[in-house]
Amino acid sequence: RKRDYEGFLCSLLLPVESRTSAFALRAFNMCPFQIKDSITQKTTGLMRMQFWRDAVEDIYSDNPPHQPVATELWRAVKRHNLTKMWFMKIIDEREKNLDDRAYRNIQELETYAENTQSALLYLTLETLGVRDIHADHAASHIGKAQGIVTCLRATPYHCTRRKVFLPMDICMLHGVSQEDFIRGKQEKNVRDVIYDIASQAHIHLEHARSFSKKVPVKAYPAFFCTVALDDYLYNMRKVDFNIFHPSLQKKSTLLPLYLYIRSWKKTY
Repeated sequence: RKRDYEGFLCSLLLPVESRTSAFALRAFNMCPFQIKDSITQKTTGLMRMQFWRDAVEDIYSDNPPHQPVATELWRAVKRHNLTKMWFMKIIDEREKNLDDRAYRNIQELETYAENTQSALLYLTLETLGVRDIHADHAASHIGKAQGIVTCLRATPYHCTRRKVFLPMDICMLHGVSQEDFIRGKQEKNVRDVIYDIASQAHIHLEHARSFSKKVPVKAYPAFFCTVALDDYLYNMRKVDFNIFHPSLQKKSTLLPLYLYIRSWKKTY
């Protein structure tokens, strides 16, 4: 609820038998995710990542460590026979990301998103009892969109710490330096960079929806995170892709209502 408010709201809309497991997955996801921002030395981060790698191994050996998230995760694994590979992908990708450098291109950002956000969606689908190629295909694209949007949303925060992780190829294409972002510049070429990156997220969402009729309806609740992505991209358009606009930093008060409407319409 505190660290992943949107994920928390989305999980509330899952069927009762999946909800507790989804909370466990979201809580697990936040553990490796937060490591990068809470360390000063990479070695400490590597040790913490190893803790979670060992925890997952122990969970699948039926011997979870005495840690609240690990205990809940063990219950979820037992209940839904979750695939171990997706947990390991999340940890491995977060570990690679400890290097603290910008993505070289949009494909690198999409790979990171696939191995973290999409992997989390694959596991959520498993809690719903959905193992379907079309649902997985949709999850892949939605996860990539979510990864891109997360990168955009975090940009103002990262800039305050003199860090920029936006894809370098798109920045170079528009002649924008990392320093331009750190200084909070709002010239057209800076907004063009954001437009190009946001457009890629939009393309992934549209692609995921283009074959929604082939996706089992049972899988739809796993994809309600698209509501928050649509909301952010819409608000971004309203401020002409000014990533530093104060309105983009506010929590959406209408998000619970939008989520309820989407779940009632049974679409993603």
